[in-house]
Amino acid sequence: MTTPAAMGYQPADPGYRRVTVALFLAGVATFASIYCTQTLLPLLTRDFAITPTTAALSVSVTTVCLGIALLFVGPLSDAVGRTRLMQASLVASGATCLASAFVTDWTHMLILRALLGFTVAGLPAVATAYLREEIHHHWATAATGLYIGGTAIGGMAGRLLTGALATLLDWRGAVAGVGVLALACAVAVWFLLPESRRFHPTPLNPRALRANAGRMILDRGLLTLYGVGFCLMGAFVSCFNGLAFRLYGAPYLLTPAAASLLYLTYAVGSFASTFAGRLAARHGSRAVAPWAIAIFAAGILTTLASGLPAIVTGVGLISIGFFAAHGVASGWVSARASRKGAGTGMAGALYLFAYYAGSSICGAAAGAAWSAGGWPAVVTLSASVAGVGLLLALSMRGVPVLPFPIDPHAPIQG
Repeated sequence: MTTPAAMGYQPADPGYRRVTVALFLAGVATFASIYCTQTLLPLLTRDFAITPTTAALSVSVTTVCLGIALLFVGPLSDAVGRTRLMQASLVASGATCLASAFVTDWTHMLILRALLGFTVAGLPAVATAYLREEIHHHWATAATGLYIGGTAIGGMAGRLLTGALATLLDWRGAVAGVGVLALACAVAVWFLLPESRRFHPTPLNPRALRANAGRMILDRGLLTLYGVGFCLMGAFVSCFNGLAFRLYGAPYLLTPAAASLLYLTYAVGSFASTFAGRLAARHGSRAVAPWAIAIFAAGILTTLASGLPAIVTGVGLISIGFFAAHGVASGWVSARASRKGAGTGMAGALYLFAYYAGSSICGAAAGAAWSAGGWPAVVTLSASVAGVGLLLALSMRGVPVLPFPIDPHAPIQG
């Protein structure tokens, strides 16, 4: 007889609600901390007397350190477990974010932002693997979409909170507010998140890790999905890094609070991620991902218009397309890795390494693009990277589907 624990949580189970709420809050805490300085870039440029390119490093240094940490935390989670690693990561990253509000020079700010990247890695490296293990296969993609929705709300909350607090106080009060929010979410997750029931540890064997990494890198489908992640995040961060400078300047001259209201479109992205996860469970990831990326690219191009309503519309399309595509792609990586019979933690780590490498490289390039050619140059960069991501997603239709070695009824394409 198959036990409920062996099948995984389903929507009618109390454990399912605890898992989804906990990881939603974890996504809020993590991504509010990572991107809290993004809307503050013009203020950091002014207060520290630095260039826009240098200010953008407050985001890029966090994401590059996060990407590096993911390569180690993902395999570590396959050996030591998921739950405690995520909980410890949330507490440490919240405390680091709060500490960064009190720095007095730019070097110390970058050091703490780098440390934030290392401490925050425990959640994104582990969350999708945890969901793949603990949620019934039929609902795993929808649950992953809800987690990605939490990351969307986190990005929105971080920017809204920093925008409002920066207008009322200054950038230090804004960053401190996000740090307090992150710690509050960490406490809630500590009590809500159930212990793993279906986790089976894999010993930390360097030879096995190399072999596993080789399978995760040499698989054509996974390698293509890593490229999709790079392009998605690269285009997204480069667009939003430049957007702060555009809205603070003429002819808009928006305050931080007013500019941050634009990020309310993230709420639409949150719903789009959950909806796309359900569509992927029904129709397959290969059918859903290209359409989501096409919407994302169309939104980027729409922001070329000078009217503020058109910019808001473009940002809304960006949020819908990005979070839908990322929700589908991240679940797709875990599903394909599982079908290869390999650790999903390693596959998720490699996907997110590429994802945050895109953020670091393209985000820094956006600062240079803004200095060289203003908003049209930023849009050219972002749209080009998104276009490459769309071509990669379309190419997945030619990649053979892997058979599922455990459950032949899983709805997600490998």
